[in-house]
Amino acid sequence: MKTVLNLLLTCFLLVAFTSCSSDSSDEITSTNEYVVIPESKLIEIEILELINEYRISKGLNVLEPLDAIKGQAYSHSDYMVETNNVSHDNFYTRKAYLVNNAGAQTVTENVAYGFTNAESVVNAWLNSEGHKANIEGDFTNFEVSAEQNEDGKWYYTNIFIKK
Repeated sequence: MKTVLNLLLTCFLLVAFTSCSSDSSDEITSTNEYVVIPESKLIEIEILELINEYRISKGLNVLEPLDAIKGQAYSHSDYMVETNNVSHDNFYTRKAYLVNNAGAQTVTENVAYGFTNAESVVNAWLNSEGHKANIEGDFTNFEVSAEQNEDGKWYYTNIFIKK
């Protein structure tokens, strides 16, 4: 009986430590760390509304918010505040989390720094070809995080996924 249990445990460990999920050739890793999902700020709600209004004006589907995305957006905005640097650092970790925990098939993001209100950051993204392509993309869900550093400067992370 002990041999059967050891065999089952060995099989379980092999499957657990050797399987991975990837929708591209990029390396994707995942973490099991605790994810914080903060309550939305007014500026964040305004950004989501402006993006959906824009999408509707272009005949595109409305995107739905999702807590799993909110947690990833928040952790990245918080990271940018801590490092005082706007970046896409650790994108593939966020992507892996959303693939594994939100059923995402596609993940992309927009980041920004320094804009003082929702309209200014959304307009900046719409005036940038790559950011605009993300806003107009074939997605189902999105979320945004806006965090301020100690000097009051805003950092933004806007993540889009397709389920």
